[in-house]
This record gives sequence, structure tokens and C-alpha cells, in this order.
Amino acid sequence: MHDLPDIDINIKNISKIEGHANLEVTVRNGKVKSVKLKISEAKRFFTQGVRKKPCLATPQLVSRICGTCSIAHLTCANLAVENALGIKPSEQTIALRHLTLDALMIRDHMMHLFVFCLPDIYDVDSILELADKERWLVEAGLLVKGAGNELGKLVAGRSVHAPYPMVGGFLKVPTNEEARKMAHDLEHARESALEFVDIFNEHMPSFERKTNFIALDNGKYDFFGGELCSSEGYCIGNKNFRNHLRRVVMPYSQATAFEFEGKEYMVGALARMNNNSHSLHRRTKRDCVHVLSRFPSNNIYMNNLAQAVEIVHCMDRAIDTLQSFDFKPEKYTMPPVKAGKGTGVIEAPRGTLYYDIDVDDKGLIKYINLVIPTAQNHINIERDIAALVERKLKFPRRVIEAEIEQLIRAYDPCMSCATHFLKVKWGGEKPKDG
Repeated sequence: MHDLPDIDINIKNISKIEGHANLEVTVRNGKVKSVKLKISEAKRFFTQGVRKKPCLATPQLVSRICGTCSIAHLTCANLAVENALGIKPSEQTIALRHLTLDALMIRDHMMHLFVFCLPDIYDVDSILELADKERWLVEAGLLVKGAGNELGKLVAGRSVHAPYPMVGGFLKVPTNEEARKMAHDLEHARESALEFVDIFNEHMPSFERKTNFIALDNGKYDFFGGELCSSEGYCIGNKNFRNHLRRVVMPYSQATAFEFEGKEYMVGALARMNNNSHSLHRRTKRDCVHVLSRFPSNNIYMNNLAQAVEIVHCMDRAIDTLQSFDFKPEKYTMPPVKAGKGTGVIEAPRGTLYYDIDVDDKGLIKYINLVIPTAQNHINIERDIAALVERKLKFPRRVIEAEIEQLIRAYDPCMSCATHFLKVKWGGEKPKDG
């Protein structure tokens, strides 16, 4: 390995994450000495911004943390406030909440797979090029994503920044007629969702590195409820989650990272599938049986296949609820407030999202803490990049660059609207367009 050159990899303005980030990798004598995923997005101080604000208004405020993940933050904050105030929502509210998260997963996963991953498979720059070459695929992707959007609009009012979900209830309830029609539309889009399962099963790069996978386990593959369980075989109560986490300050990054029991770990669709594939909807297990044997897996690229399977699972579960539940008008009444502490834990598209709040006797937020999925994956991403670079040092630099990009993309980190790396600079060279 000593005949390999020393390399400095500097990737500026990494795309496909929410905000801005850079990557620096230092290689000496064929060994990676450091990996720094540098989150450069300016802090927005949401945790400080909602202090002294009414707890009943806080879920809508924190949902503005992110556009694509807004429903995840809204739902998790609602759960935390309900825990703090001792509120038990109705069966119908719980059903609507499950449908809301199903809609989020369908829309968000499809956005990632369709817009950001398919171009790699078909060796094009963007899905716009697929419109001529594979028009059916573009139509299928838009059909699936559109179904998620419409489900979100029906049950939550909008697919982004939803107005209907509230602490303890929903402002509006769909009619049974609307629900049955939505079930029909989801059934129609389901065949296209299965096409994407096959595509991502057939086109699967391989990069394996053993790590710990953590996700909620509730026996139903629901996205809230149950305990947090590890692929290492132990579970903890949600309220104890913070006792097992250690916040890691990254001096080169605006974002903190986390370790679980002193080690890096991964959250997200792959973690959920590794730990809970036995709990998938019966129809999903029947029609995806040919891919489920590939789980559990230590291949990070399997996160894409896991997302494709989750889309089908969410459709199947939503169809059942929409067809069978007897939806009835339910007037929303703002609940009384009191002092209390509460936690909210859900599975967001990119992994476990955790809220911890403290409310005073006037119903104002005294303290709030958020643990974001991408922050939890931060250290794991860096360790994966280090291992990938060492394995690929004999390959051309353009190959290493492309594989680093794909590896980061496989995590589906919370992203903005960028579409590709803007600049890649190797040590001693001038920047070039990526």
C-alpha cells in the first residue's frame, strides 16, 4: 500500500443534503487519516426560538425546520406535547396519524429514489433525460409520488407543512367516500411502486461495513409506538433513549453528531427493514418476497431497496385503513395545558426522530431538545467514506469521486434542491465542475 500516492480529497458544496456541506478526506500511505463531513449551513436556533412559546403552537413552528420532512417534525412534536400534557388521542386520530406518516413515506422515499437515485442507474445527469429514453419510468415515478401527495392532502390538508394535525386531534376528517376513492387511487399506483422494488433490487452496488442499526419495534412496522431496538439484540424504552445517546461535538461542523452506547450507528429505512421486515404488511411480504431474503444487510446501498419496499408497505397499510375505517366528523377542541415533561419518538423517512420537551404551568415551552436522523448518521457516514476510499485507492479518481457521491446519497441525508456536486478538488489541483 506504500506505493499508493498521498491524496487530499476536498468536495465543496455537497449536494443532496438539506443545506450546505463540504467533505475533506486525507489519505497518507494508502490509509485514510481523517474524514470530515463539514456541515456549513448556518444555525437557525429553532430550539431557542420556540422557548417561552405556547406548547400547543410549537408543533407547527418546528415543522418549518424542513420542507420535505415537515410532517415528521409536526407529528413527533405533537406526540411529545401530548405526553407532557397527559393527552390520549382518539382511535380515529391515531388512524389519521398513521395515514399521515404513510403519505409522508410514499412521497419522500419516491422523491429520493426517483429524482436522485435513478439517474445513477441509467447513467444520466437527471430524470429530465429519462423523459425521452424511459418515458414509462418517469410516468411511473410521478404516479407513485403523486399518490403520496394526494394522500397527504386528504388526511393532513397538505403534503408539506400540513395544517390539519394538531395536539390531540385533527382539524378536519375525510369522509368515507373520499377515503374509499383514495384507496382506489393508491391501488392503481401500487403496481408502479412494485416496479421500483424490482429496479432497485436489480441495480444494487455493494459496499458492506458492519454497524449497529436502531429503529422502533412495535410488531406492526408502524412509524410510532413501541420500543427502540438495536440489531445487536436489545431494546430500550423511548424515555430512556437520551440516556444511551452521547452528543459528539464536531469542531469542523455546524451540526453535532451522536453515538449510541459509545459507538456509531445507523437509523433509517435499512435499519427498519433489518430489524422489522417480519412485521411488514402481509401483501407487501407476498409481493416482495423475492427481495426480502436480502435483509438483514450491512450494505448501505440496500437503504434504497428498503425505501422502495416501504413505499409498498405504506400503500398496503393505507389502503386497508381507507377501505375499512368508519371515518366520522370529530370536532377539535384545544386541550387544557399544565406543567409536564414529554418525549416524542417516530420513524421519519431518514430514521428515528426524537423530541424531548418540558412545559411550564402556563403551557409554555421551558426546554426542547431535538435529535435529528441525519445527525445520528453523521459518524457512520464518515466511517463508511473512510472504508470506501481505502478500498478504492487503486481506481481512477473520477471513480472514487462518483462512489463517494453515491454512498452519501444512499443515506438519503436531509437535502435541499441541489442536484449534483458543484465542485470537486483533489489536493494540488484546481477545482473543476463536478
